[in-house]
Amino acid sequence: MSYFYYFLVFVFGLMVGSFLNAWIWRTRENLSIVSGRSMCPRCRKQILWYDNIPLISCFLLKRKCRHCQEKISWQYPAVELAMGILFLLVAYLRKGENTFVTLEMLRDLGIVFFLVFIFIYDLKYKEILDMAVLPLTIIVYLASVAENWQTWQSMIIGAAIGAGFFFVQFFISNGKWIGGGDIRLGLLMGVILSWPNIIVGLILAYVLGAVISLTQVVLKKKNLESETPFGTYLTVATFIVMFWGDQIVGWYLGLLN
Repeated sequence: MSYFYYFLVFVFGLMVGSFLNAWIWRTRENLSIVSGRSMCPRCRKQILWYDNIPLISCFLLKRKCRHCQEKISWQYPAVELAMGILFLLVAYLRKGENTFVTLEMLRDLGIVFFLVFIFIYDLKYKEILDMAVLPLTIIVYLASVAENWQTWQSMIIGAAIGAGFFFVQFFISNGKWIGGGDIRLGLLMGVILSWPNIIVGLILAYVLGAVISLTQVVLKKKNLESETPFGTYLTVATFIVMFWGDQIVGWYLGLLN
Protein backbone atom coordinates (compact mmCIF):
# COMPACT_ATOMS: atom_id res chain seq x y z
CA MET A 1 0.00 0.00 0.00
CA SER A 2 2.83 2.42 0.84
CA TYR A 3 4.49 1.92 -2.54
CA PHE A 4 1.21 2.56 -4.33
CA TYR A 5 0.62 5.65 -2.18
CA TYR A 6 4.01 7.10 -3.05
CA PHE A 7 3.46 6.23 -6.71
CA LEU A 8 0.21 8.23 -6.66
CA VAL A 9 1.95 11.15 -4.98
CA PHE A 10 4.69 11.07 -7.62
CA VAL A 11 2.15 11.01 -10.47
CA PHE A 12 0.23 13.85 -8.83
CA GLY A 13 3.47 15.82 -8.63
CA LEU A 14 4.08 15.24 -12.34
CA MET A 15 0.59 16.57 -13.13
CA VAL A 16 1.11 19.60 -10.90
CA GLY A 17 4.44 20.21 -12.65
CA SER A 18 2.68 20.19 -16.02
CA PHE A 19 0.18 22.72 -14.72
CA LEU A 20 3.01 24.82 -13.28
CA ASN A 21 4.72 24.98 -16.67
CA ALA A 22 1.49 26.17 -18.25
CA TRP A 23 0.93 28.75 -15.52
CA ILE A 24 4.44 30.18 -15.92
CA TRP A 25 4.06 30.53 -19.69
CA ARG A 26 0.51 31.89 -19.55
CA THR A 27 1.49 34.40 -16.89
CA ARG A 28 4.31 35.70 -19.06
CA GLU A 29 2.00 35.87 -22.08
CA ASN A 30 -0.78 37.57 -20.08
CA LEU A 31 -3.15 34.65 -20.73
CA SER A 32 -5.69 33.27 -18.26
CA ILE A 33 -4.79 29.96 -16.66
CA VAL A 34 -8.44 28.98 -16.17
CA SER A 35 -9.62 29.35 -19.77
CA GLY A 36 -8.53 27.66 -22.95
CA ARG A 37 -6.87 24.29 -23.57
CA SER A 38 -3.15 23.58 -23.49
CA MET A 39 -1.33 24.88 -26.55
CA CYS A 40 2.11 24.81 -28.09
CA PRO A 41 4.02 27.97 -27.07
CA ARG A 42 5.45 28.22 -30.59
CA CYS A 43 2.62 27.55 -33.05
CA ARG A 44 -0.19 28.14 -30.52
CA LYS A 45 -2.10 25.07 -31.73
CA GLN A 46 -4.08 23.07 -29.19
CA ILE A 47 -2.24 20.10 -27.67
CA LEU A 48 -4.19 16.85 -27.84
CA TRP A 49 -4.79 15.11 -24.53
CA TYR A 50 -2.54 12.17 -25.40
CA ASP A 51 0.25 14.60 -26.25
CA ASN A 52 -0.09 16.23 -22.84
CA ILE A 53 0.75 13.31 -20.53
CA PRO A 54 3.56 14.44 -18.21
CA LEU A 55 7.01 13.09 -19.17
CA ILE A 56 5.60 10.28 -21.32
CA SER A 57 4.29 12.46 -24.17
CA CYS A 58 7.51 14.47 -24.30
CA PHE A 59 9.49 11.23 -24.60
CA LEU A 60 7.21 9.72 -27.26
CA LEU A 61 7.22 12.93 -29.31
CA LYS A 62 11.02 13.12 -29.04
CA ARG A 63 10.69 16.60 -27.53
CA LYS A 64 8.92 18.00 -30.60
CA CYS A 65 5.52 19.57 -31.13
CA ARG A 66 3.32 17.27 -33.22
CA HIS A 67 2.13 20.23 -35.33
CA CYS A 68 5.08 22.55 -35.92
CA GLN A 69 7.90 20.11 -35.10
CA GLU A 70 9.63 22.75 -32.98
CA LYS A 71 11.69 21.47 -30.07
CA ILE A 72 9.99 21.37 -26.68
CA SER A 73 12.08 23.17 -24.05
CA TRP A 74 13.85 20.98 -21.49
CA GLN A 75 12.08 23.11 -18.89
CA TYR A 76 8.84 21.17 -19.36
CA PRO A 77 9.98 17.61 -18.56
CA ALA A 78 12.52 18.91 -16.02
CA VAL A 79 9.89 20.82 -14.01
CA GLU A 80 7.45 17.90 -14.20
CA LEU A 81 10.06 15.46 -12.93
CA ALA A 82 11.27 17.89 -10.25
CA MET A 83 7.73 18.40 -8.95
CA GLY A 84 7.16 14.65 -8.85
CA ILE A 85 10.33 14.12 -6.83
CA LEU A 86 9.67 17.09 -4.52
CA PHE A 87 6.09 16.00 -3.83
CA LEU A 88 7.39 12.49 -3.12
CA LEU A 89 9.93 13.90 -0.67
CA VAL A 90 7.34 16.06 1.11
CA ALA A 91 4.98 13.09 1.41
CA TYR A 92 7.76 10.95 2.86
CA LEU A 93 8.73 13.59 5.42
CA ARG A 94 5.22 14.73 6.40
CA LYS A 95 3.00 11.66 6.12
CA GLY A 96 1.28 10.85 9.42
CA GLU A 97 1.35 7.44 11.08
CA ASN A 98 -2.38 6.81 10.78
CA THR A 99 -3.26 8.95 7.77
CA PHE A 100 -1.83 9.40 4.33
CA VAL A 101 -2.51 13.14 4.18
CA THR A 102 -1.83 15.64 6.96
CA LEU A 103 -2.43 19.36 7.11
CA GLU A 104 1.32 19.90 7.38
CA MET A 105 1.81 17.90 4.21
CA LEU A 106 -0.81 19.93 2.31
CA ARG A 107 0.77 23.14 3.61
CA ASP A 108 4.22 22.13 2.47
CA LEU A 109 3.02 20.89 -0.92
CA GLY A 110 1.45 24.29 -1.50
CA ILE A 111 4.59 26.11 -0.40
CA VAL A 112 6.77 23.93 -2.65
CA PHE A 113 4.49 24.64 -5.61
CA PHE A 114 4.86 28.40 -5.22
CA LEU A 115 8.59 28.21 -4.43
CA VAL A 116 9.20 26.34 -7.69
CA PHE A 117 7.09 28.89 -9.58
CA ILE A 118 9.18 31.72 -8.08
CA PHE A 119 12.41 29.83 -8.81
CA ILE A 120 11.63 29.17 -12.49
CA TYR A 121 10.14 32.61 -13.16
CA ASP A 122 13.07 34.44 -11.59
CA LEU A 123 15.58 32.16 -13.33
CA LYS A 124 14.01 32.74 -16.75
CA TYR A 125 12.80 36.33 -16.54
CA LYS A 126 14.69 37.75 -13.53
CA GLU A 127 11.46 38.85 -11.92
CA ILE A 128 9.66 37.94 -8.69
CA LEU A 129 5.91 38.39 -9.01
CA ASP A 130 3.77 39.68 -6.16
CA MET A 131 0.96 37.35 -7.26
CA ALA A 132 3.13 34.37 -6.27
CA VAL A 133 4.53 35.86 -3.04
CA LEU A 134 2.01 38.01 -1.19
CA PRO A 135 -1.06 35.69 -1.21
CA LEU A 136 1.10 32.78 -0.03
CA THR A 137 2.57 34.95 2.75
CA ILE A 138 -0.89 35.79 4.07
CA ILE A 139 -2.21 32.22 3.77
CA VAL A 140 0.81 30.65 5.51
CA TYR A 141 0.68 33.23 8.30
CA LEU A 142 -3.05 32.76 9.01
CA ALA A 143 -2.87 28.96 8.73
CA SER A 144 0.16 28.80 11.02
CA VAL A 145 -1.59 30.87 13.68
CA ALA A 146 -4.81 28.85 13.38
CA GLU A 147 -3.04 25.48 13.60
CA ASN A 148 -0.33 26.58 16.08
CA TRP A 149 2.44 25.62 13.67
CA GLN A 150 4.37 28.79 14.55
CA THR A 151 3.76 31.57 17.04
CA TRP A 152 2.67 34.86 15.53
CA GLN A 153 5.53 36.57 17.34
CA SER A 154 8.20 34.34 15.77
CA MET A 155 6.69 34.84 12.31
CA ILE A 156 6.52 38.61 12.73
CA ILE A 157 10.15 38.72 13.86
CA GLY A 158 11.15 36.44 10.98
CA ALA A 159 9.26 38.55 8.44
CA ALA A 160 10.77 41.76 9.80
CA ILE A 161 14.29 40.33 9.55
CA GLY A 162 13.74 38.80 6.12
CA ALA A 163 12.14 41.86 4.53
CA GLY A 164 14.23 44.36 6.53
CA PHE A 165 17.51 42.74 5.52
CA PHE A 166 16.77 43.27 1.84
CA PHE A 167 15.09 46.64 2.32
CA VAL A 168 18.29 48.04 3.86
CA GLN A 169 20.29 46.83 0.86
CA PHE A 170 17.70 48.22 -1.55
CA PHE A 171 17.71 51.58 0.23
CA ILE A 172 21.52 51.90 0.48
CA SER A 173 22.10 50.92 -3.17
CA ASN A 174 19.07 52.78 -4.53
CA GLY A 175 17.84 49.51 -6.00
CA LYS A 176 21.12 48.59 -7.71
CA TRP A 177 22.04 45.59 -5.55
CA ILE A 178 18.66 43.92 -5.31
CA GLY A 179 15.11 44.44 -6.55
CA GLY A 180 11.90 45.04 -4.68
CA GLY A 181 10.88 41.44 -5.31
CA ASP A 182 13.67 40.24 -3.03
CA ILE A 183 12.19 42.32 -0.19
CA ARG A 184 8.80 40.67 -0.58
CA LEU A 185 10.39 37.24 -0.94
CA GLY A 186 12.31 37.93 2.28
CA LEU A 187 8.94 38.64 3.91
CA LEU A 188 7.62 35.27 2.74
CA MET A 189 10.77 33.49 3.93
CA GLY A 190 10.35 35.04 7.37
CA VAL A 191 6.77 33.79 7.66
CA ILE A 192 7.61 30.29 6.43
CA LEU A 193 10.81 29.83 8.46
CA SER A 194 10.10 32.25 11.33
CA TRP A 195 12.64 33.19 13.99
CA PRO A 196 15.40 32.01 14.33
CA ASN A 197 15.51 29.82 11.20
CA ILE A 198 15.17 32.87 8.96
CA ILE A 199 18.80 33.62 9.81
CA VAL A 200 19.81 30.14 8.66
CA GLY A 201 17.85 30.61 5.44
CA LEU A 202 19.50 33.94 4.61
CA ILE A 203 23.01 32.66 5.34
CA LEU A 204 22.42 29.50 3.31
CA ALA A 205 21.08 31.51 0.35
CA TYR A 206 24.22 33.64 0.26
CA VAL A 207 26.48 30.60 0.59
CA LEU A 208 24.68 28.89 -2.30
CA GLY A 209 24.80 32.07 -4.36
CA ALA A 210 28.53 32.55 -3.75
CA VAL A 211 29.45 28.95 -4.53
CA ILE A 212 27.37 28.72 -7.71
CA SER A 213 28.32 32.19 -8.98
CA LEU A 214 32.06 31.62 -8.41
CA THR A 215 31.81 28.23 -10.11
CA GLN A 216 30.20 29.88 -13.13
CA VAL A 217 32.94 32.52 -13.19
CA VAL A 218 35.65 29.85 -13.06
CA LEU A 219 33.94 27.96 -15.89
CA LYS A 220 33.62 31.28 -17.77
CA LYS A 221 29.84 30.96 -17.95
CA LYS A 222 29.52 34.48 -16.53
CA ASN A 223 31.65 37.28 -15.11
CA LEU A 224 31.63 39.04 -11.74
CA GLU A 225 29.39 41.81 -13.11
CA SER A 226 26.70 39.44 -14.45
CA GLU A 227 23.22 39.85 -13.02
CA THR A 228 22.20 37.07 -10.65
CA PRO A 229 18.55 36.04 -10.11
CA PHE A 230 18.95 35.87 -6.33
CA GLY A 231 15.40 34.69 -5.82
CA THR A 232 16.48 31.27 -7.06
CA TYR A 233 18.92 30.90 -4.16
CA LEU A 234 16.37 32.21 -1.68
CA THR A 235 13.75 29.66 -2.74
CA VAL A 236 16.21 26.74 -2.56
CA ALA A 237 17.43 27.87 0.86
CA THR A 238 13.84 28.22 2.08
CA PHE A 239 13.02 24.67 1.00
CA ILE A 240 16.12 23.21 2.68
CA VAL A 241 15.59 25.07 5.96
CA MET A 242 11.88 24.19 6.02
CA PHE A 243 12.80 20.54 6.56
CA TRP A 244 16.35 20.52 7.88
CA GLY A 245 16.80 23.91 9.53
CA ASP A 246 16.97 22.55 13.07
CA GLN A 247 19.51 19.91 12.05
CA ILE A 248 21.66 22.57 10.38
CA VAL A 249 21.59 24.68 13.53
CA GLY A 250 22.41 21.64 15.66
CA TRP A 251 25.31 20.71 13.35
CA TYR A 252 26.71 24.24 13.51
CA LEU A 253 26.44 24.44 17.31
CA GLY A 254 28.15 21.06 17.48
CA LEU A 255 31.09 22.48 15.56
CA LEU A 256 31.38 25.31 18.05
CA ASN A 257 31.50 22.87 20.94
